[in-house]
Amino acid sequence: MKKRVATCGEQEETEGEDLVTLHTNQICETVEDDEDEEFSHPIPWRKIEAEGLDCDHGLLFSKEEADRLFSRLEEEVEYFTGDQAKVQVYGKLHSVPRQQATYGDEGLMYSFSGVHLLARPWTPTLEYIRDAVTNATGQTFNFVLINRYKDGHDHIGEHRDDERELDPTCPIASVSLGAVRDFIFRHKDARVGPNKRQIKPVKLELDHGSLLLMNSPTNTYWYHSLPVRKKVKTPRINLTFRRIIRSCQRSDVKNK
Repeated sequence: MKKRVATCGEQEETEGEDLVTLHTNQICETVEDDEDEEFSHPIPWRKIEAEGLDCDHGLLFSKEEADRLFSRLEEEVEYFTGDQAKVQVYGKLHSVPRQQATYGDEGLMYSFSGVHLLARPWTPTLEYIRDAVTNATGQTFNFVLINRYKDGHDHIGEHRDDERELDPTCPIASVSLGAVRDFIFRHKDARVGPNKRQIKPVKLELDHGSLLLMNSPTNTYWYHSLPVRKKVKTPRINLTFRRIIRSCQRSDVKNK
């Protein structure tokens, strides 16, 4: 795996900090497009590791297949509106700078930042992508959170996917379709506080058709974000497949 420390000029809007940069086009080999195969396999996995960070990264779909899947999702996915398109910060609702949707097995709900989102039934395209991820990883998933970024102004701030209803034994599988965007990991001890440590953030470039597996204990120690990139003019769809434990779901919340 190739690594380099990026210069400040390469890091738009990241406070000029040094980053350990891993480029998908450097660490992933090209997968041949074989129409006789159900999925693009085998995936040339590359391991990404740091203190408490354990990820696997590879190319899941060829460009032609990724293009086709992106177009289908643009037709099929229904994104939330109104209060369901907001998050709660210090007791107040704020619109999220992206579009969101949730799909999965019947009755599953995802709760975060004061919002509770009931999963819609799987669409044919989402089932296909889910099965491709399962075939590549050996893991089963019953839920997907979809984020659509219309351009480089849409973004998501630093957070950890550590909600109580997520199965801690199952990695979170993140599929990227559309525009290439920077994805930044930052260790929790390197963020704020008097005991702040000098741990360099890790940056990935998530390519069209790629799959990132965030394995345990990554979400315990590392925050991740998709920062603003004003030069990006085209949309990106991200699908994070998860396994939700039904017994850990809140029984006192109903979808509005």
